[in-house]
Amino acid sequence: MRIVIITGLSGSGKSTAVRALEDEGFFCLDNLPVSLVSTFIDLVEHSREDIKDVALVMDIRSRDFMKGYDEVFRNLTHAGHILKIFFFDSSDEVLIRRFSETRRRHPALDGGTVPEGIRFERDQLAGLRRIATAIIDTSEMNVHRLKEVVISSIKGSESALEMQVNLQSFGFRYGIPLESDLVMDVRFLPNPYFVPALRPFSGLEQGVRDYVLGQKETEVFLERFRGLLEHLLPGYRREGKSYLSVSIGCTGGRHRSVAIAEELYQYFRQRNVNIKITHRDIDKGQG
Repeated sequence: MRIVIITGLSGSGKSTAVRALEDEGFFCLDNLPVSLVSTFIDLVEHSREDIKDVALVMDIRSRDFMKGYDEVFRNLTHAGHILKIFFFDSSDEVLIRRFSETRRRHPALDGGTVPEGIRFERDQLAGLRRIATAIIDTSEMNVHRLKEVVISSIKGSESALEMQVNLQSFGFRYGIPLESDLVMDVRFLPNPYFVPALRPFSGLEQGVRDYVLGQKETEVFLERFRGLLEHLLPGYRREGKSYLSVSIGCTGGRHRSVAIAEELYQYFRQRNVNIKITHRDIDKGQG
């Protein structure tokens, strides 16, 4: 059995790590007393469920964990299990800010301040940090990067998540998609809505696409915007971004933005970019 121990400082991202492992098919359990680990593993091994991967969150909340983890880890290894210990850490400044934002009390010290709790916990976990398989500092990570690092640590660097580009059309009339990383407004292009023969159709129809893409200003725009994206995508990958949301907007999200998004989708798919496309407002709008 592959057993991953998720441990480290409070507020350093352990909950996010667990969710990432759950998505990878791990059976996850939080705050299991160290005295019950062997019993739990025995139950899993003899269960009718075919469980091969287990993740256990074990930290300072369980006081007996700090006293008995050496023996428990040694027994798991001697029993033939593959044991990995992921220690999550962050700078004191980041941890203090995270506790302030969530208004949580630090679990390490009853009645103490957050900085006092961090110092106490860091001291108590020092020995565990030294034996960790991987130390993951989340000070500069967002949620998506943290998940990617966790999965990469499980699968190996060669299996790290490829960045996915989510391309979508939308209508400004219905609001800019909140998840957008990049927003491009194409309302400057001639509008098929004002061509009576094209008005009933969407940018998925060949006639509408020919009208939009056949404009000289569209040709110039696409050349420059594709160049911009080709310049940006490698940079986002280097920074560890796991997905990029690019939103193309026109007035109603039915004609121009759909045609442009489809053209970009075909262009980048042919260049082996991991890209998906959606048309948020195609059935709502006009223009």
